[in-house]
This record gives sequence, structure tokens and C-alpha cells, in this order.
Amino acid sequence: MPPWLPFPVLVQYLSMTYTLPDPIPWSKLSGPLARAEDALARLDQTLAKSPIRAGWSARTHFADAAASLWLDGSLIAQDDLVLHDARMDIRVPTHELVRAHAVLRARRRIASEPDPAWALSAAGLAALRDRVGSDATQGRAVTPDPGDTDADEDDLSSASGEPDEDDPLAAELAALDALIARSDRVLAGERSNRPEPENKEIILYDLDWDEDSRLAEWQDVLRQTRDLPPVLAAVLAMQAWTAIEPLQRAPWLGRLLVPALLKARGKTRAHLLTLNCGLKAVLRERRMHRDPTIRLLALIEGIQAAADQGVKDHDRWLLAREILQRRLVGRRINSSLPAVIDLVMARPLVSARLIAQECGVSQRGALDLVAALCLREATGRGRYRAWGVL
Repeated sequence: MPPWLPFPVLVQYLSMTYTLPDPIPWSKLSGPLARAEDALARLDQTLAKSPIRAGWSARTHFADAAASLWLDGSLIAQDDLVLHDARMDIRVPTHELVRAHAVLRARRRIASEPDPAWALSAAGLAALRDRVGSDATQGRAVTPDPGDTDADEDDLSSASGEPDEDDPLAAELAALDALIARSDRVLAGERSNRPEPENKEIILYDLDWDEDSRLAEWQDVLRQTRDLPPVLAAVLAMQAWTAIEPLQRAPWLGRLLVPALLKARGKTRAHLLTLNCGLKAVLRERRMHRDPTIRLLALIEGIQAAADQGVKDHDRWLLAREILQRRLVGRRINSSLPAVIDLVMARPLVSARLIAQECGVSQRGALDLVAALCLREATGRGRYRAWGVL
């Protein structure tokens, strides 16, 4: 903290109060704001009447979640995230993949709510925060520890009773049976009986970090931007989130709340903006620049880039749908191929069992339909396969 700060500035520095830029540099922001709003309107109007709107949303959820990890300095393959979400992993999930799946679920929750302003309400923020906290504590497999003496004694008594002292292999076989029994309980979802440390979060998180007050301060910034244009209010809210840092466990949540703000303000009615994908196209030096005006311009460029990329992805997937529909030429009227095409375009991945359930055919027939459409196989396996469209 600089010792030469004036007293009013020193009080503001200590209270960590975020203030909006005053005055707002309209001469520098007006042109980029207009271009970003036009790009958003073009994408939203395209998706409003698109036959692949559901498939576009489903695919961009995965792309935005992977881009969120990229912005945080981690890399994951989008195909791995799709397979992990479908519980068809081809390799052991990494920590980064689990984090990306948490972003994916939060984004889906925001997009699925009928109320556009739900994510910014008190109930929505509380639900999203609880989801982040539960993701941090659930889903962790407990590895059996052969050195856990308390568990070994219980397993030995329940598995094979007291070992025979005359048999030299009895103790080893009893220990092996106990390890197998304990592994079965872990795979069944039971947790270890060993007590967890009381202050296990003190190493990872700052206990003096008042998330409630920081989140209230960010919501106050939202109220101050209520009369501003939607795109400008969104970039100011994003800049305030970066400066205030309300949540320790989920710094990425702000990049999902800003698209929710655009949807709540009525700027995007047919989709949830993929802000993370747009920010990937902006240089980090501009996103992290010292000048707040340059940072605002970088965020506006990210919004425009996300909208432009959304239009390109929509045209690409619409072209893929038209190519698949050309294979319907010469087919009988009651063919199941049109239903399979609609299913493939609505979901990132489909399996033979899913096609059989949705289209009313056998799994053997589903495989024949997939072969007729020449879909891309995503797992690389000979069994338990899944197909999709690029």
C-alpha cells in the first residue's frame, strides 16, 4: 500500500470499495459497443428461427466450458469433456476435466431456467454457490489404504474371522480378503471411517475472505449499471467481478453471470453468450492491461468475437445437417433416418442404445442407421461406442 495516498483514497483503498469509471469514455467505447450489439442481434435473430438451435446450445456449452479452463491456464480436450459428461470416459478423468464439468453444469443450469434473471437473483446466486461447494466435496473416490489399521481390523473380523496361526498364508489371505471387501464398499459409494481434518480448507482458501460482502458489493455495481446499455453494463460487471473477486472457489462464475446479465436485459433472448470462447480471441495483454479503458475495449471485443464465432458455428452445423439430409434421397417414407438426423443434430454424442430408444428400432438397426449416415465415431473403441457431428 503506497504511504503517500491522501486520506479519502486511503479509506477507499482499505474498504476495498469498487467504483465505476467516472466519466465513462464514450468517445472510445461507442463504436465498439455498436459493433458488438449488432453482432449479438445478428446471432440471436439467427438462432431464434434456426432448426438446430437446441443442438447449437448443447455444443456451445461444452466449447465454453473448455474455453473457461483455457482462460484459467489449463488445457482439456473438448471431446474428453463430452465423453466424461456422457459417462463414457476413454481415460481416467483429470482434475482439470472435473473442473470443466463443474463449469458445464453451472452453465446448463443458468441456460435451463425459464426466468432470464434467475442467475442474478439472490436465490440463483445461492444455488450456484451451493453447487460449487458441493462439487468441491462430492465425487471424490476414497482409495483404500492398506496402512489403515482400524479399517483392517474391522475387515479382518468380518471377512474371514481369526486367521489360523498354523497356516503361514492365513494372515496374507485374510488381509487380501479385507482389502477386497473394503474396495467393494468404496466402489459402492461408502466413505472411509477415518475422520477428516477440521480445518482442511485453511490451506486452500483464505478464511478471512468475506464472500457475502464481496458479492453484495458486486450486486451494488449491477444496480448502478441498470440505466446503461446492456453490453456496456455487461463489460462493467465483468470488470468489477475481476477486481472484487467475490468467490474463491469459483472465479469463473463471473464469466457465466455476465451472459446471464445480457439475457436478463433482453439483449440475447434465444441463446446464452459464449463469453469464454470470445475472450480466447483477445490478447491477454489487452485483457489484463493496466488501463481500465483498454480492458473495457478488450471485453467488448470478446463479446463481438463470441457472437461472430457463434454465427460461424451455426452455419457450419447447418451445412452438416444439409449434407446428412442428402442421404435421404431414395429412402422410403417411413425410414428412421430423418429421426436419427434430428437426434444427432440435437446432441453432441449419440449411442446405439439412445438411437434405439428414441427412434423405436433395435440396437442392430441403430448401428445400420449410423453406418448409413457415416457419422464420426468419438470413442475409438470396438464396444460401447458413440457418434457425433463435428
